[in-house]
Parts: sequence; C-alpha cells; structure tokens
Amino acid sequence: MEIFLGAFATEWQQRRAAFLHDLSLGRRRVPDDDERRRRGGSVATPGAAGKRTRFSSGTANLTSAGRAAGQRSADRPMRARFAGLASGSQPTVVKMASFSGGGRLGAMINYVSRNGAVVVENERGDQLRGRDQLSTVATEWDHLLKNRTESRDIGQFKIAVEDRLIDSRNLLERARTIVKDGLGDRAFAIAVSERPDGSGFDIDGVTVLRSGQGERLTADAKATDIVQGRIDKGQNGASGTDFQFTGYGNGTDYGTSRLRSLVEKHEGAVQDQEGRAIADGKRAGDLVQQDWRNQLHSRKPRDVMHLILSARAGTDAVAFQDAARDFLGSQFANHRYVFSLHEVSSDPKAEDAGGKRPHVHVHAIVAMRSDAGDRLETTIATFRQWRLNMAEKARAQGLNMEMTDRRDRASPASYSKNKVRPMNMIGRTQHEGTSDGAQSRYDAKRRDEPSPATTTSGQAYMLAARREWQDQSNTRLSRLSQDFATAQLMRLNEGRAPAEQGVAAYGEQPNTGSQFRSHLVRLAALVSETDDMRHMTRPEFEAYEKRVEAALFQAGRVMPPEERKDFEEIAAAARDHVNVRRELVKVTEERTAPGIADQRISEAPREERDNGHEVDDELKTALQAIERERQSTERERTGRVGPRDPMPHQRSDASTRPREPTTEARQPQSDSEPQRRDDPDEQTGDTSRSDPARQHVPRLEEMEREAEQRHQRERDERER
Repeated sequence: MEIFLGAFATEWQQRRAAFLHDLSLGRRRVPDDDERRRRGGSVATPGAAGKRTRFSSGTANLTSAGRAAGQRSADRPMRARFAGLASGSQPTVVKMASFSGGGRLGAMINYVSRNGAVVVENERGDQLRGRDQLSTVATEWDHLLKNRTESRDIGQFKIAVEDRLIDSRNLLERARTIVKDGLGDRAFAIAVSERPDGSGFDIDGVTVLRSGQGERLTADAKATDIVQGRIDKGQNGASGTDFQFTGYGNGTDYGTSRLRSLVEKHEGAVQDQEGRAIADGKRAGDLVQQDWRNQLHSRKPRDVMHLILSARAGTDAVAFQDAARDFLGSQFANHRYVFSLHEVSSDPKAEDAGGKRPHVHVHAIVAMRSDAGDRLETTIATFRQWRLNMAEKARAQGLNMEMTDRRDRASPASYSKNKVRPMNMIGRTQHEGTSDGAQSRYDAKRRDEPSPATTTSGQAYMLAARREWQDQSNTRLSRLSQDFATAQLMRLNEGRAPAEQGVAAYGEQPNTGSQFRSHLVRLAALVSETDDMRHMTRPEFEAYEKRVEAALFQAGRVMPPEERKDFEEIAAAARDHVNVRRELVKVTEERTAPGIADQRISEAPREERDNGHEVDDELKTALQAIERERQSTERERTGRVGPRDPMPHQRSDASTRPREPTTEARQPQSDSEPQRRDDPDEQTGDTSRSDPARQHVPRLEEMEREAEQRHQRERDERER
C-alpha cells in the first residue's frame, strides 16, 4: 500500500503517516542506521522491550527538511516585525523553564499532565491519557538518557562536643575553630546550643562541600570519617567530639532552604565562618546567592529540557495548540518530545496552587539527545531562531505574533528562577528577589523600565531599531499604530547609554516625562481598543481589566507631580469604563444562560421566537437601565467635582439633531416609564454620553498633544 503525503494538511501529520507506514512494513532506511552508527548514537531495536524505533520521516524529502529545520534561517525583516507589533501583534514567548536528568522525567511529565488529568501528545501525534500511558514515555526514552547524577554542593552536618568545663562566653569562637579543623577553608554557617545538663554543646551547620583547592566531599559515611579524622588531629579537638553529615543537596535552592531552616530553628543565632551574624532569612539568601554560589561549581545532568510556549489571554487555544504542534514538529524533528496545553477553562489545578493561569500556554518536554546522537544547542541565537519559527507557525494558524528582541524596545534584562522566589501563585505569579540586586532586577522587569545596551553591537542594533520606529511613526498608519510606534521611539530615547547620548544628533537631552506619556498612550489604546465588548467572555474581560490596572499602575509610578490632578481624573474615568464593561459582560452571561434562554423561548409566541425581537428588547431594556444608573452616579459625582466637558460642541449638535422615525418606532413604550423628549441624554446621538469613561478619552488625547507640543518647543529652544 502506498501513501500520499499531499493528502495531509500539516507537516507533522505527514511525518506521522510516513512513520506509521514504515513501521507497518517493518523496514528501516539504511542511511539512518549508518548515520546512527557513525555518530555513536544508540539504535533502538524493533521489538525490544520498552523501546520503539523513531523515524524522522518516510521519505528523503521530509528527512532533509527535518535536518534543515535545526539550521538557522534568515531573520524576518525588522520593518515587517515592527509593522506587525504596531498593528497589534503579540510577542512570541518561547522560554526555557529548566533542564533535568532522566530520573526527573516522570515527575516533569506528571507536572505538565496534571498527574494524568490533561492529555499529553508525543512527537508521533499519539495522545496519552492517564498515568499508565504516561509511564511508557520514560521507557521509550531510556536509551537517550545518560542518567548522570547531579553534583553534591551543599552538606548538612552535626557535631556533638562532650565538655563539662565549658565557657559560655567563648562558645561560638570555639565551635568555629572545631569546624575549621574538620572542613578547612570551606564556607559554612553554624548555630551552637548548650545542653541543659551541662555535659557539653551541639553544633548544627550547613557547609559548601567543595574546597578552594577543588576537593569535594561527598557528605556520606566515607566523608564523615575523613572530617572526623581531621578534627581529632586538630589542636583544639577534644576526645569527645563526634562529627556526622546529615544530608546533602544540589544548587543554591537547596542551600538557601537549608540555611533558612537553620536560622528559623535557632531564632537568628547563626554565624558564618567569619563570625558574621545571619539574623534572618533575607541575609541567609544573600549569603548563598552572593558568597557561596561561585564556590559550588554545581552541575546538573541535561537529558531533557522543559520548554514553555505562551500567548496572551484570549488567544484562540485551538489555533495556538496547532501552532505549537507545528513548531515542535519542525524544530525538533529528530528528537522525542511530549507536550500539553494549559488554559484556564480546562486546567484542573487550583488557582491558589498555581493553576488556571489566565494566559494560554503549552508545556513541552524535549529529549536533549536525538536517536542519531545529536544534542540540542541552547544558545541565545538558538532561542532567537526558535521564536522566529514559532511566530511563523502562529501566523500560519491565523494568530498575529512576531518575534521580538530585547533591544527592539530597550526592554530590561530578564531574571532567572534562582534570583527570585514565588510569593503569590494566583494569576500572574508574584516574586520576591533573593537579594537586593535581584529585587532591583525584578522590579525593573515588572515596571518595564527602559534599559540601554552596553555593548557596541547592542548600541548599533538599538540605533537601527530607533530609525525603524521613526519610519513607522511617520508612515500613514492607524492612529493606534502611530501612537504605539511613537511610544517605542520614546522608550529607545530614554534607553540611550550615556556615551550614546553625548554624541546624539542635535544634542538631544533625555526627556523625563516621556515615559509617563508612553504609559498614557498605552492606556488610551486599552480604553479605546474596542467599541463593543458585549461578546467578550469572562476570561477575556478579566485579562482586559488586568491590563488596564497594570497601565494605570505603571503610569502612576512615573507620573510628574504637576500631572497628578489630571491623572487622577483619567484613572477614575478608566475604572468607570471597566465597571460599565463588567456589567455588560454580566448581563450577557445572564441572558445567554441555557436554562433562562430555553425558558424564554418556550414561553414566547411563535412569531417572536422566529425573529428574536423579545429577547433583544429585554436585553436592550436591561442595558438601558444599567446606563441610566451609571449616568445618575456620574451626574452626582461631576456635580460635586465639576470637571470640564470635553466635547461641548458635539453634544450641542447631537441634542438638536432630530431622531430618525425608524429608531423612534423601535423603542419600547410603557405607561410607567414614558419617553422624556426634553432629556438631552435621551436625545443625543453621542455614545460618549452613555459611557462616562469614554468622555475622558478626548481629554486624554488632548493631554498627549499638549505634552508633545511642549516637548517640541523645548527641543526647538535647545536647537536655537
């Protein structure tokens, strides 16, 4: 039987069909075997227990395409990427979560599958459900995993000292001397506690296992004997001194947690090898992250990697999953992998435990080593290529995505998981820095502060990006696209390095208010990004509300003092706008509930069921009641504050405009609530009168124009 690859819509389906076809015939292509033997890769024998043969394709064309997928292609032009971002495309997010050894593969798969509750798909397109099917993955990947053990970096120890002639005043100094006799020049932290019966004292400690000369203790029974012998030979070693290792671990995470536990147990009475106090958890974290990190020489096996692909809240989950499938199939054509989709509606994990994240994302577990023996590269250039490929696959599925570079908009540097620890898992995880420097880096990333490039190549890249954003802002685009390009140009001007500013054209000086104006541009885009949100779902609205609050928060942090009064007015209007939209979403959910809708359809006359006028009129009446309530609240508030009317000429024109007969005939009449023709709110055709938040959008635009004009005047004065 012969297969026709053209009958399949996507590349991964073609590869799967070719693989299954070859598997059914029981054949293997000779060039694949030769390549595996030449490169020293493990060859899985067909029919061997727990191992299955992996084919990249059944045809030569697909094989060559799969190998070429790992090679770097030409970057998408900067002009095309910037035009896409200005028109509303979202950045492509492809990030590395972690590396791990083969021993952690099962735990990683259980995490991404939510212990078997979420479907996991492998490189062949097979969908795995439940723990029984997921357990077969580790068996199939066994010949690709070296299962090297991780290094032992941090050790815990305990020393019991028998001494009835103890001097409490010099207790800590004597304890440090005993520990130094046994551990040498290794860094450590200890706490000492006297025994109630006065028979001696006990030392609890945490130490770095690698010495300055490169000797690494293994923290087992053999290492215990070595340290015990050194203490016994020491001049201050007593005959009743007993040393013992009680545990060991890898990396700074383990060291930080153990040192903090020691500080908590002894209520801050902990000192390091120099006698410096470690009074709290923050100091313990700083000691491990700053002083001990470089002494660890830590290593971990890299048999598998955990990759995360994510998109904004509200992105089509099915299309994003298809894009992720195509990306993984093309980028890792010769590697084994599994992946699963997480979205808020289908995630079984509780929100307070880190589940039900508002954004759509895909977790992928990829084997670092292919069947041919090749290993994946994880360089900066490689991740750039992965983002380019993912953006291309997303656009093929109808999702507007673009690859972004940190230098495109002078974004701050990212932070690693070792520099922060999670504090709140609900929604977007809130972190806390493990040191002052890490906290500053985290705050800069969260505030999206402009960060200048420090290298010559980086400054040249940002100069090209600045010119491209300048061209975008001068192009005849939509108002929102031009505002976005202008905001990015302001960021790049703020992100100029001091040396670059000194040689800038026309002697431009940084404008301290430009960051505030850029945040106002974002806020204006959010408020006016959609004129009708009645069809927005609850998760989409919640994501929209968070974006508005984030824009207000960022603008408030950099707000000049003279803009405070106007900004408070804008913030109140923006929140009123969000509240009105919340009511609209609530009413829409109530009107579209299955039980209520079925009941109203069954009770309505047949002629009204056909055209749906009754449901539309009820929904319209409910919306009008909400708007009247909002207008009443707004009139009371504006009566006390008395703000300027942003659009007087439009309201006066609309109030004198006669109503159309068709519109008048469609309005429901009622004796209890007659139409009031003398009410200007009912007669006007201006939609901003029924939406208090939108009344302030012209005021916001006016403030932006005034700020731009003031900036232009200052620039002209400097040039003169």
